[in-house]
Amino acid sequence: MSLSVDTLAAPFVGTYSPAPGIYDEMMSAPGAFRPHWDAYAASISALGAEELARRWNTARQRIRENGVTYNVYGDPLGMDRPWNLDAIPILISATEWRELEAGLIQRARLLNAILADLYGPQKLLRGGHLPPAVVFANPGFLRPCHGVPVPDNAWLHLLAVDLARSADGQWWVLSDRTQAPSGAGYALENRIVQAETFPDLFREFQVQRLASFFRAFRNNMLRLSTSLRGNPRVVLLTPGPLNETYFEHSYLARYLGFTLAQGGDLTVRDSRVFLKTLEGLKQVDVILRRVDGNFCDPIELRSDSFLGVAGLVEAVRAGNVVVANALGTGLIESPALMPFLPGLSRQFLGEKLKLPSVATWWCGQPKALDYVRGHLDSLVIKPSFPSLGMEPVFGGQLAGDERRKLLERMQTRPYNFTGQEVLHLSTAPVWQENALAPRRVVLRVFVAAVGDSWAVMPGGLARVSPSHDSPVVSMQRGGGSKDTWVLSDIPVDKFSLQRSRDLPLVLNRGTSDLPSRAADNLFWFGRYAERSEHLARVLRCILARMTGESGGTEWKSLIKLHAYLESPHSRMEEDDPQGHLDLSRDFEQEILSLIFEEQRTDSLYSNLSRTSRAAASVRDRLSSDLLRAVSHLGGLARIEESSAWGYVSPGDALAVLNRCMGTLSSLRGIELENITRGPGWHFLGVGRRVERSIQLVNLFRAIIVPLTPETAPMLEMLLEVCDSSMTYRSRYFTVVQAAPVLDLLMNDEANPRSLAFQIKDLSEHCAFLARTLEGAEWPAAKQRRVEEAAASLFEADVQALCQPGAGGTRGYLDHLLATMDAVLPALSDAITNTWFSHAEMEQAT
Repeated sequence: MSLSVDTLAAPFVGTYSPAPGIYDEMMSAPGAFRPHWDAYAASISALGAEELARRWNTARQRIRENGVTYNVYGDPLGMDRPWNLDAIPILISATEWRELEAGLIQRARLLNAILADLYGPQKLLRGGHLPPAVVFANPGFLRPCHGVPVPDNAWLHLLAVDLARSADGQWWVLSDRTQAPSGAGYALENRIVQAETFPDLFREFQVQRLASFFRAFRNNMLRLSTSLRGNPRVVLLTPGPLNETYFEHSYLARYLGFTLAQGGDLTVRDSRVFLKTLEGLKQVDVILRRVDGNFCDPIELRSDSFLGVAGLVEAVRAGNVVVANALGTGLIESPALMPFLPGLSRQFLGEKLKLPSVATWWCGQPKALDYVRGHLDSLVIKPSFPSLGMEPVFGGQLAGDERRKLLERMQTRPYNFTGQEVLHLSTAPVWQENALAPRRVVLRVFVAAVGDSWAVMPGGLARVSPSHDSPVVSMQRGGGSKDTWVLSDIPVDKFSLQRSRDLPLVLNRGTSDLPSRAADNLFWFGRYAERSEHLARVLRCILARMTGESGGTEWKSLIKLHAYLESPHSRMEEDDPQGHLDLSRDFEQEILSLIFEEQRTDSLYSNLSRTSRAAASVRDRLSSDLLRAVSHLGGLARIEESSAWGYVSPGDALAVLNRCMGTLSSLRGIELENITRGPGWHFLGVGRRVERSIQLVNLFRAIIVPLTPETAPMLEMLLEVCDSSMTYRSRYFTVVQAAPVLDLLMNDEANPRSLAFQIKDLSEHCAFLARTLEGAEWPAAKQRRVEEAAASLFEADVQALCQPGAGGTRGYLDHLLATMDAVLPALSDAITNTWFSHAEMEQAT
């Protein structure tokens, strides 16, 4: 169909020019849309480039605020890269999708049947239908899993298939993902962003919804339970926050209502798997794994793995837990299997393979090896077994020694290499610099087991290359993603995973299972957030005075306040032999370093990063509003050139500190108002109160204990750091003395910044946890020591404590504070050892 005049007038559509000789998803020829794209192109043209750019900027901001990331290993900009989603979706017609759907379901049936045979009777090997080396040379074949029973003979519960078009428009399978397929969660997030950004377009074109697919998948997970309990426990097993797709793991766990767990959260007792929670061990019925199979059990599989669960294979063998996908399914991710699939389809299904694989030659066969060696320039050479860790190599790009060495390696171990035809990938339009440009595209689609049948996600995760010339489409190499719209020619299913309002629900005020690791991260989330805020307040106090007329006595107080931080990386000397004007530039650089320098473990940047990481580890348990606040933390003290922090002006640095405190304050407000008062919230509160108490005690020891007339200005700084200046002035006007300051900041329970307030709130958190938790005995002895030390401090006469003794210091005050300084970390350690690491040996009575 030819472009309309209005469409051609839109620069970002009219200037789009697909490359000749390559299939383009949107255009059949220059100036002509494919039929199912024509109406969409007209709609975005009517929207206009300016409005499209405005909406998409809002969408990108939403992605950043929601913390949607893809971890790029070795990225100099940081491992957590915001998810790259393009504004323009891929459109697939209803007719074409029905053909793809039939081929995908057939492929899922075939691959499941192959797995059932290879881990069972192995008729394929005995009958000569599959070379033994394809199986036994593959590290993905897990021998301990041979003969292990699988419920309903269902090895695959989720299958991902990477598809691409050739120049003639034919779809080809590039690879099968059967180990722990990723991408479904990102596809869902892409859809939510697109539907919220372009709701009018989404409704107009009758785009098929994704929720019904996830409903079927979740119901199948619940159905797999082998127990007779009415509420089976399903956990999603993740390698942890450092995994490249960790966001997706936490996102899916929350969306599906499953518990997110790492290997250390699970244990095997009597051939049963249990989740280690604060309330004790809870039996697990189904494990949806996102850990590669050979890492899942360090006893029977890979002994150096810290990601799995010792004894898991035995629990599966005993039939007490179901793992999805089943252990060992990574075997058929091998491209070496692809040449045999057409014959295996006829043998197992009696059908011709509907969705062909790209032409593939396994070099373990002499004829195939000869062909690959003779046609190296037109092939991409892949490892036969993905776990070998070799990168694909384009034969036509090799020359000289590289080409010779590859051929030698292929001749030595031919079974380790597979050749595939280089497919000239189709292109799709991407929105870039207010115009459309063609990029190579690969579509990952998903198939889920539903009882004895299969369901295909109506859409998928489309990935695009970073440039038109790039032959590789990979998120790790800078690629982007697209939503995939499968158009419907009938009314679409508007099902949502939210429960129907017409169905009665059983009332429940309980909390979900809280693994010890999650409680640990919430505890440290609280501590790091408090530590970051305290550091920001101290640095702001110093920097604000440095930008004014600081001199004489106040300058010495600033040096003392900096020395209180006890930085192991400090470049400053406490004394100033050359006069403060000569030293001021060095001092300014030191403060800027404490704010921005990434290499300093004590910098504000580092502490904010720790806060973000602790929150990311429990993102499945945090509200969307809280996650949005957390998403701002990582970038607050980050500058584009990590080595350029020394050139930041004091005024700009102050602005960063103010934004930092604003964000941390909003974080605190959301915690108070939006989080249910369960054990997780109380552990977060304990972390905050312990950390603030320690900071207050150290401030008192650094400022009030050695206070002299020369350092008297530090009292005003102390009030400012503790955000209590206004309260003090309302009581004492402008006269600042040690005893009233100490009384306000140490003894006044009405002051939320005082030590007394922290200890009172800490005791209330601890009392709740001691009453509620049954998994271990609360470290009451350590808690009593904190309360007793605090009582001794609060009952002492403040005026007497502030009177300097011999030598000018306040020895008794320092003694009482030193006791607090010892018992607070001891309580923190006892809580960690009892509830988080389960290593506390002392009887907690």
